[in-house]
Amino acid sequence: MKKLRSSNWFGGTGKDAFIHRSWMKNSGHPEDMFEGRPVIGICNTASDLTPCNAHFRQLVEPIKRGIYEAGGFPVEFPVFSCGESNLRPTAMMFRNLASMDVEEAIRGNPIDGVVLLCGCDKTTPSLVMGAASCDLPSIVLSGGPMLNGMYKGRKIGSGTDVWRLSEEVRAGTLSMDDFLDAESSMSRSPGHCMTMGTASTMASMVEALGLSLPGNAAIPAVDARRARLAHLTGRRIVDMVREDLTLSKILTREAFENAVKVNGAIGGSTNAVVHLLAIAGRVGVDFTLDDWDRFGRDVPTIANLMPSGEHLMEDFYYAGGIPALMHTIRDKLQLGAMTVTGQTVATNIEGATVHLPDVIRPLDNPLVEEGGMVVLRGNLAPGGAVLKPSAATPELLEHRGRAVVFDSIEDYRHRIADPDLEITADSVMVLRNCGPKGYPGMAEVGNMGLPEKLLKEGVRDMVRISDARMSGTAYGTVILHTAPEAAAGGPLALVREGDDISISVARREITLHVDDAELSRRRAEWQAPSFDESGYRGLYRRHVMQADTGADFDFLLGCRGAPIPEESH
Repeated sequence: MKKLRSSNWFGGTGKDAFIHRSWMKNSGHPEDMFEGRPVIGICNTASDLTPCNAHFRQLVEPIKRGIYEAGGFPVEFPVFSCGESNLRPTAMMFRNLASMDVEEAIRGNPIDGVVLLCGCDKTTPSLVMGAASCDLPSIVLSGGPMLNGMYKGRKIGSGTDVWRLSEEVRAGTLSMDDFLDAESSMSRSPGHCMTMGTASTMASMVEALGLSLPGNAAIPAVDARRARLAHLTGRRIVDMVREDLTLSKILTREAFENAVKVNGAIGGSTNAVVHLLAIAGRVGVDFTLDDWDRFGRDVPTIANLMPSGEHLMEDFYYAGGIPALMHTIRDKLQLGAMTVTGQTVATNIEGATVHLPDVIRPLDNPLVEEGGMVVLRGNLAPGGAVLKPSAATPELLEHRGRAVVFDSIEDYRHRIADPDLEITADSVMVLRNCGPKGYPGMAEVGNMGLPEKLLKEGVRDMVRISDARMSGTAYGTVILHTAPEAAAGGPLALVREGDDISISVARREITLHVDDAELSRRRAEWQAPSFDESGYRGLYRRHVMQADTGADFDFLLGCRGAPIPEESH
């Protein structure tokens, strides 16, 4: 094993080593516990304001036991926790900030390896992004999904049924009392969303990337096997330090290809697109938006999970989880990719079997034939836009309609209930100024609710286009992440009410049917929004990149490593 990074703090007899050791001893630790042993950071996003991660305190103890058993010394440290359910204007605005917290906390402290303890949507990518920038041995432990939601004898899924039930209330087919009664039935245990929303998707992505032990994604938060996995994770990270198994040896192009294919097979969240692009940017891997379409194009969705299907993550675990799913699509994977186990993907999934074939379907009976993300391009989205076919209405995947344009989310909320709004089921709803700079933070508002008058007519889906994101738990024929965004001068800013817009998933096209001369005239009239802000909000708007490259900060691209910082005394 090469010289431990932490020995630059704790080794030797000088004044500085005296200071570092002495203060560690005030908790009762003998010096041989941290001098000469791998020091393992436990990067913890537990917070009472992040309900998905509030149970992490119970996971820290088994992690520590595993680290001690393997001959390491555990040190827990908190980082910024991006709670999806409470944080405004959107947790996405703080993903990059959290990643900076993680990166600098790792680099500035005597840490040889790190356990990334995450669960809620943005906590997973923020921790992986920050750790990737340091490139130390790192392993992810997710907090696990909630138990299945149950209401009046049927499963209800977090997020997915919020959108569905709220639309039924607006349509007049569900009472407000019943809607509120479902609230407690949905979230009935610790853990993150039990649908294949962004939290479950990102847990699946880290497992597909090889960043976690097999089985990590699906074990319910309250299952004793989650604590067992925490214990084994603690053991494994110590060995990873001894093996010098750093993140850059795992986060290869082959690993990202596997993640894209697994995302297609699970019907994963569109949010995975921006997060994986951002992670790749931190390690310098050649991985682009078009790779999402290229690698995922022939992958069927075989996980019958909400929002694309009918089951939930608890069922997915009982069915065999990600190992069984990856074994089912093994002929499409890069089986030689290295993982945190020190073994290849092929070894990790060998012998994995599907126990519930209606939850993880066979390849000859998929939920959707082609489930990978679709990247649309054209004069409305020269930088690309994203659509999730497994959550869309097949009849709307080839469509042309009249644009109904909302200049902001406030404009949408003000006008959508107007009975005089000129809109039909064939219209194309357009929402702009909700991208990375425009919102700011690219909020999950792209899955606009439909007008009440159409809901009452039985309409449940329409083509919707925006520069925003949508929750991974949402569904519909929703085109997202349109780049460049309107606030950055993208063509979305030039759309006028009544313009014709067409989409063709088969041709991967999105077209605004307005001639170039008229678009040039409109561009000459367009005025860029002025953002005169200070603090983090101002920093964000000045430096955030567009969705097609991951919406990271321009100054955070690349891996800075973990050189030993200057001494503090």
